[in-house]
Amino acid sequence: MPDKFPVKTEPKNPAPAQGGFWSPFESLRTEIDRLFDEVGPSSWRPLARPLAGRTFGASTALIVSPAVDVVEKDDAFEITAEVPGLDEKNIEVKLANSILTIRGEKTEEKEKDKSYHVSERRYGSFQRSFQLPEYVDADKVSAAFAKGILKVTLPKTPNAKKNDRKIEITAG
Repeated sequence: MPDKFPVKTEPKNPAPAQGGFWSPFESLRTEIDRLFDEVGPSSWRPLARPLAGRTFGASTALIVSPAVDVVEKDDAFEITAEVPGLDEKNIEVKLANSILTIRGEKTEEKEKDKSYHVSERRYGSFQRSFQLPEYVDADKVSAAFAKGILKVTLPKTPNAKKNDRKIEITAG
């Protein structure tokens, strides 16, 4: 006869969510938090909630890299970075030793007279660096900012295509 093992059962009525009311998505949120805790640092949770008067995850200062697109055109590279909620004065673009660095900070802007129940917005510093190829004309690099999008243009030097050639492929 097979061994019998005790079975642990969870209560059918879930505990009320923080704030004293029951939320049908609370168990899903808890499970997602648990999964993120298993695969990464517990300081980053996309659905973080306040706990004992302190918010973990969403308002904790983190170094986060902004999402970017890097596109090569005939005459230049373009790096487009999403930095929503920032002004150009909160962003720094620096070029040193063939490394382009995009750095910035989003500061927390909570109103003191409001009682926040959930705050999922991210605050803190971010940085992203790119090693530039030697055929980028560093003196002509430019940056533009509009509607939360930073666009850095990295023009190529005139002789960048000089060594380009098509290689014939043979069978065999």
